[in-house]
Amino acid sequence: MVSSFNFASIPQIIFGAGKLNDLYNIIPKFGNDVLFVIGGSSLDQSGKWNEITTILERKSINFSSTSISREPSPRLIDDIVAKFRNKNLKLIVAIGGGSVTDAGKAVSAMLTKNESIKNYLEGVGNKIHDGKKIPYIAIPTTSGTGSEATKNAVISEVGPKGFKKSLRHDNLIPNIAIIDPELMISSPPSVSASCGMDAFTQLLESYTSPKASPITDTLAFSGMKYISENILLACSNGASDVNVRSGMAYGSLMSGITLANAGLGIVHGLASSIGGYFKVPHGVVCGTLLFEATKMNIKILQKQETEGKLSLRKYAQIGALLLDEYQVEEGKIMEYCIKLMETLERWTKELKIDRLGNYGIDIKDINKIIENAGLKNNPVKLSKDDVKNIVLNRL
Repeated sequence: MVSSFNFASIPQIIFGAGKLNDLYNIIPKFGNDVLFVIGGSSLDQSGKWNEITTILERKSINFSSTSISREPSPRLIDDIVAKFRNKNLKLIVAIGGGSVTDAGKAVSAMLTKNESIKNYLEGVGNKIHDGKKIPYIAIPTTSGTGSEATKNAVISEVGPKGFKKSLRHDNLIPNIAIIDPELMISSPPSVSASCGMDAFTQLLESYTSPKASPITDTLAFSGMKYISENILLACSNGASDVNVRSGMAYGSLMSGITLANAGLGIVHGLASSIGGYFKVPHGVVCGTLLFEATKMNIKILQKQETEGKLSLRKYAQIGALLLDEYQVEEGKIMEYCIKLMETLERWTKELKIDRLGNYGIDIKDINKIIENAGLKNNPVKLSKDDVKNIVLNRL
C-alpha cells in the first residue's frame, strides 16, 4: 500500500544548455525594472555578466545589480532591501550559487516588508511571512543546494550566539528556475566538489527519510544516479563537458525538490549548528560529514531487528546503484551497504573535502555543536555520543 503523503509545488523549470537566453524574453512579461543578485566575482570573471548586461542594454531592459560574496546574513539582506525598496522593482533575478539563490529569494520576500528579516526567521523572530513577494527567477551557477526549487531561504548569523535559520513560505518558491549547465563550467574543482557532495547528501538523506514517498524516492534515486556518474568527472577532466555538468545540475535540482518534500537528516542537522558558529561553507560541512554519518546510521540500523530493515534496504539500494545493479539481492544487504560506504569515503578523499579542523573547529567546540544540532528526519535515532563521534572523526 502507498502511504499518505503531501507534495509541495515546484517552480516552472527551464532546463538545458543555452537556456539562459530564454531569460531575455521572459523578463518583459513581468516588467522592465529588474534587480539582479549575483555572486561576488565568478560570474564577472567568466565574462558571462558582461555578456548578460550587453544583451539587457540592447533590449532596453532597465536593471540594477547587487553582488554578495558570502552566505547571506540578516544585515546583508536588510541592507539590500533598504537600498532597493523604493525602486518599484517588478522582478528579482538571482544568478549564482546557493548563497546567491537564497539571497535573491529573501530579497524578493522582504521588499514587501518594512522591517528586518530577523523578525521572520524560524526560531529567531516571532512573525510568519505572509508569502507576498516580488516575482523571482532563480538561475544557479553551481550544482549543490537545489535552492532554485525550494520555498525557504537559509540565512546565517555567524558568532558565539550565531544561527543558520530559514525564511519560509510556500509562495517563496521561485516563479521560474532556469538551469543552464553551461553556467556551471567555470565552477572551480573545490566548489564543484563540495557542492556536488552537498547535493548527494540531500538526495541520500531525503531518500532514507521516514517522510519519503514513492515520488521523492524516484526523483532522489535518479538524482543520485546522475551525480554518482559525474561528480568525479566534474572536478577533473570532465569539468568543461556540458554533458557532465548537465548530470550534476539535474541531480542538484532533484535534491532541492526531494528535500522540500521528504526532509533531511543528521548531516544537515549538524550543518545548521556548525554554520551558525563557524565560517564553514555549507557544502564542505555536508561533504565532510556524509560518510561518517552514513556509516553511523547503517551501524545502528543493523542492530534493529524489524524497524530498521526498510531503511537499511534503502541504503543497500544505493549501494547496488553504484554497482550498476538495480535490484537488491536478498542476503547481500550489507554487501551493498558496504559498497555505498566505501564509495562515499573514496569520494571524500579523492575530492579533497576539508576536515572541520581546517576552519578552526576544535574538540572543545563539539558539545555546543551537538546541543544545537537536530536529528531532523534521520532514519534512526542517534544518541549524543553517536553524533559526537560523527563530528570527532572529521575534525
